[in-house]
Amino acid sequence: MAAPAALLRTDLPGLPAPFRGKVRDVYDLGGELLIVSTDRISAYDHVLSPGIPDKGKVLHQLSAFWFERLEEVVPNHLLAARMEDFPAGLRARLGAEAERLAGRTALVSKARVVPFECVARGYLAGSGFREYRESGEVCGLPLPAGLLRASELPEPIFTPATKAEAGEHDENVTFETVESSLGSELAGRLREITLELYRRGAEHAAAGGLILADTKFELGLVGDAGQSDLLLVDEVLTPDSSRYWAVEHWHPGEEPASFDKQYVRNWLDASGWNHDSEPPELPEEVVAGTRERYVEAFRRLTGREPEL
Repeated sequence: MAAPAALLRTDLPGLPAPFRGKVRDVYDLGGELLIVSTDRISAYDHVLSPGIPDKGKVLHQLSAFWFERLEEVVPNHLLAARMEDFPAGLRARLGAEAERLAGRTALVSKARVVPFECVARGYLAGSGFREYRESGEVCGLPLPAGLLRASELPEPIFTPATKAEAGEHDENVTFETVESSLGSELAGRLREITLELYRRGAEHAAAGGLILADTKFELGLVGDAGQSDLLLVDEVLTPDSSRYWAVEHWHPGEEPASFDKQYVRNWLDASGWNHDSEPPELPEEVVAGTRERYVEAFRRLTGREPEL
């Protein structure tokens, strides 16, 4: 059976030209946004080739699952996640494209996105581990000596990062940096919400045999400056925004078996690519392996199959 084709780009007739992120095509409808999760995959600030078939559907459907599950912690921007729930006028504008977009397209409220990634870590990995090796700290937070790669932290920590412009890297910053930019009250709310979302996500993931090592959230503001409310936006606890490990293969000091983009990063590192030039094309087995990891993460987290 032939593998499904990856959806890499959309240009929807009758709608304004989209803003293209690394993964999503975003259409401004005036009062709302239409967000299409494509099958593009990025690593080290590069969009890779080819795409990963069905990846966008997994991301979209998993985010919808988490938005509903976490709504009591913080409201979210999702208005409709299924094509049949879109307003009839919008479905009519999409016309023949509606079938192609089903299962990967969200209608959402607009929000003023907070200019920091809200990152929570329960385990030491990625940039957090690199920072710890150099200083014994992560984002200015001292950690116990002697921790290894993939060690569990004494408690989850809030480690914010800048939201980089295209072609630049996110940079970890201290909580005090967020306070200085946004004020103590908003910074404190961001930290509190981020850690509560992480705790709930990690507890649920554990029931499916997964460790949620770390994750990043985006939050946005709605309302006027005098009375703004926070909304959870973008994607939530997906294999693109989170680091998921198989609990049965977790051993501190070793690289755990993952259900996220780390599989792709590992292949890129082994390929000898320097991270600056045009990245190499992903081989067929890496594409297939990545797709299966994303689908398996969905199965373990939701207890069902994605609609592909």
